[in-house]
Amino acid sequence: MSGDLSSLYNEIITDHKKTPRNFKIVENATATIDGYNPLCGDKVKLTVRTEGDLITDIGFVGEGCAISIASASLMTGAVKGKSVAEAEQLFETFHAMISNPTSIVDAKALGKVAALGGARQHASRSKCASLVWHALHAALTQPAAESVSTE
Repeated sequence: MSGDLSSLYNEIITDHKKTPRNFKIVENATATIDGYNPLCGDKVKLTVRTEGDLITDIGFVGEGCAISIASASLMTGAVKGKSVAEAEQLFETFHAMISNPTSIVDAKALGKVAALGGARQHASRSKCASLVWHALHAALTQPAAESVSTE
């Protein structure tokens, strides 16, 4: 990754850690999932409200490292207002990026979420970034599930 691009990505992550978007509990959520990353200690509660096939509101609360909080902030912003199918496609694209250090990143499809791509170089950091995404996947495919873990 070029120095300028790396710097931009670090700025995005720092911004979303310091001022996370959608840091809230969603009222009348259709799914609530607790996530835990025992390796880093990240804890997140994801609340999602869907109406039909549309994600009408999404929020998270919790505590964790910069990567974990930034990932939750970026993810909630990226899927809010999207269809469940669009959110699942974004999950698949993100998962392919974060789980394979040599994969080609589809920056256009990921938008600002691509800033998390640097985490894939370290297995422990990729778990920090992917925790909330697995919570989203569970919320959309198994809304009765109560928790997910990176282990």
